[in-house]
Amino acid sequence: VQLQASGGGLVQAGGSLRLSCAASGRTFSMYVMGWFRQAPGKEREFVARIGRSGISTYYGDSVKGRFSISRDNAKNTVSLQMNSLKPEDTAVYYCAADRGLSTTPQQYDYWGQGTQVTVSS
Repeated sequence: VQLQASGGGLVQAGGSLRLSCAASGRTFSMYVMGWFRQAPGKEREFVARIGRSGISTYYGDSVKGRFSISRDNAKNTVSLQMNSLKPEDTAVYYCAADRGLSTTPQQYDYWGQGTQVTVSS
């Protein structure tokens, strides 16, 4: 599956952004979808994941209560709604696809190209 992330940009602290990830192929619904982020000089960090049907979600502690992940299997898309953004949310955000349930980047099979999110203070 090929993934294309979009929606990043520059936003002030406290603001919101919505990231989208479009997937190609007919097997999108077979994959657990995740969002990760990587800030300069830091390791790639788990942000959120959503199960195949869209019912099960799981979030990293740093974004819990502020971010929301969703998917539309009919449109082959997964989204990340980011609210109450903080400067420490600044990073390149990646969508990824996994056949299992994981929060570890190494377990994800397919990756999008990343989209930059910058939060100014």
